[in-house]
Amino acid sequence: VQLQAFGGGLVQAGGSLRLSCAASGRTFSSYAMGWFRQAPGKEREFVSAIGRSGVVTYYADSVKGRFTMSRDNAKNTVYLHLNSLKPEDTAVYYCAVDREYGHLRTRQYEYDYWGQGTLVTVSS
Repeated sequence: VQLQAFGGGLVQAGGSLRLSCAASGRTFSSYAMGWFRQAPGKEREFVSAIGRSGVVTYYADSVKGRFTMSRDNAKNTVYLHLNSLKPEDTAVYYCAVDREYGHLRTRQYEYDYWGQGTLVTVSS
């Protein structure tokens, strides 16, 4: 599986962005997906995850109520809508594939494939 994330950019605090992650392969709908981020000088952290059908989602407390994750299995794409952005949301955002069945997971090592990341910069 190959993943390509895009949609990052520079935005003012309070603004919005939509990140996309396009996946190769015909088994996209078989995988749960996640978004992680890594801020400068910090470790990569979990942001959100979505189940195979797109019905179930899970968010980190830091983004709950501001970010929304969705997916379009017909387009092999997941999205992350970032609203009410804060300077502390500045990071490289990565999408990832979780091939295991079960509950949505939040640890990096539980994900199998990763995209290259897209940079989101929020100015104050």
